[in-house]
Amino acid sequence: MAVTGISANRLELLSIADAVAREKNIDKEVVIEAIEEAIQKGAKSRYGAHHDIRAKIDHKTGELSLTRHVTIVEDDWQPEDELEEFNDSAMVRLTDASKRDPEAAVGKEYVEVLPPFEFGRVQTQMARQVVTGKVREAERANQYEEFKDRVGEIVNGTVKRVEYGNTIVDLGRGEGIMRRDQSIPREVFNVGDRVRTYIYDVRPEAKGPQVMLSRAHPGFMAKLFAQEVPEVYDGVIEIRAAARDAGSRAKMAVLSNDSSIDPVGACVGMRGSRVQAVVAELQGEKIDIIQWNDDEPTFIVNALAPAEVAKVVMDEDADRVEVVVPDEQLSLAIGRRGQNVRLASQLTGWQIDIITESQDSERRQKEFAERTTLFQEALDVDETIAQLLVTEGFATVEDLAFVESYEVAEIEGFDEDTAEELQARAREFLDRKAAELDAKRVALGVEDDVLNVPGVTGAIAVALGEGGVKTLEDLADLATDEIRGGYEVKNGERTKVPGVLESFNLSQQDAELLILHARVAAGWIDASELPQAELEPEPEFEEEIFAEAGEDGAEEPVEGVDVDAEVFDEDLEPTQDA
Repeated sequence: MAVTGISANRLELLSIADAVAREKNIDKEVVIEAIEEAIQKGAKSRYGAHHDIRAKIDHKTGELSLTRHVTIVEDDWQPEDELEEFNDSAMVRLTDASKRDPEAAVGKEYVEVLPPFEFGRVQTQMARQVVTGKVREAERANQYEEFKDRVGEIVNGTVKRVEYGNTIVDLGRGEGIMRRDQSIPREVFNVGDRVRTYIYDVRPEAKGPQVMLSRAHPGFMAKLFAQEVPEVYDGVIEIRAAARDAGSRAKMAVLSNDSSIDPVGACVGMRGSRVQAVVAELQGEKIDIIQWNDDEPTFIVNALAPAEVAKVVMDEDADRVEVVVPDEQLSLAIGRRGQNVRLASQLTGWQIDIITESQDSERRQKEFAERTTLFQEALDVDETIAQLLVTEGFATVEDLAFVESYEVAEIEGFDEDTAEELQARAREFLDRKAAELDAKRVALGVEDDVLNVPGVTGAIAVALGEGGVKTLEDLADLATDEIRGGYEVKNGERTKVPGVLESFNLSQQDAELLILHARVAAGWIDASELPQAELEPEPEFEEEIFAEAGEDGAEEPVEGVDVDAEVFDEDLEPTQDA
């Protein structure tokens, strides 16, 4: 758009503004304000940049007025900004103004009407740039307002161009970009193709709002089901979680708010009609629809379908779960290239480790043998007594030494005298071990103050000394990664950095608490800065969840498990494989 001069026809200015507003889909007022600013800049380039020149176009008649303003300021006026200074072309001090105007007052403005003038080549170019810039800013603001509240929606568009694998989509009132990693593999688009995409983010950037589109996002699949399944659209069925390996396989967890409606069957549809419509849109992607369950072990079992699960052992502190499956089910549980377990992990939010029943049995036998040997050596007893203690659930000598004596006496074949003798030997062993550890600590140069820190045992003190941590200040100065171990990037490679107490498997909270106690002891912080609630003690036994069906269809515990483990029967939910 060209601005030739302020003497242009009045109706011409309004018609230009109206045409630009319609073409760019922006407010006409914005275009008129841009023209006013362009005329002001052109006038300042002609009369001087220091002048306060203002252009005003009547929005109804198109009448243009160009005026110069001089404002009265106080005699002792001081700039608010360091870069600002007194401008005698746009300001006049009160004393000077009073000499010519008896009614002069601070803030009063003198207005001078300027005559019309023709724009030169430089002024025309400047005006064009101003108007173009303002119109572009208004377009970007409109586009951001249009799409910022549409995150999570499916939109239809036309492929405008493809650049380096990224697809630019014309959405009608703006453009969106679908990056290479957000498209379905092997899916190729040509200019002019109609495409259905999912808005997963809208970013206000300097070059304009970026509408981020995706066909690989789990939300795209969920929204497609909402379009195909009326119960999902109405909220009767909820899609609680979804995970995708775009173009290959997906898992989706659904929950019904109406007990009379089967959520899995509703999403599948008659003869699979509903799910097949979604599969067709996703280029044949295989979809497993499973039932959501608030009981996490049950949900994990469902998520690993079609594989059968024998047992689930959860470690809530590390957000990890160990799943035991029959030997013949291992490949099915893991899936091709780990796909099944990876999607189940994404769906449930747990890190899932898969082992077979034979591996689990072998590990249990190894642990049983190691604990038996420990009790034999520590208590100087024969193998039978040691095995009895392990079978009863004693895992360490500490467990035996500090338990109530009647619990040991109640073991079949034991009496009170036997229990007292075994506990006495256990305490003697622990005393000898503590003395050895303390001697080693002293030899390593670890100070007594370190041992007095809450949470520091003799074994921990020795490990600290071997790691070069010998004073209270050394311990207080550590970070949690230095205690637990972590990763760092060197030469572009992520490498493991061991921690001084990594072998003790301290949780993040335990490590932080140990450091805080050391800092309190060192006088670096006050005790009031310690967390108010200490960590809850570890449960005596890990939860073990069984999901193996008996001959009558009822679920039974797997044979060969610890009798003291807490057992939960799994109510396995049906899984529909599309």
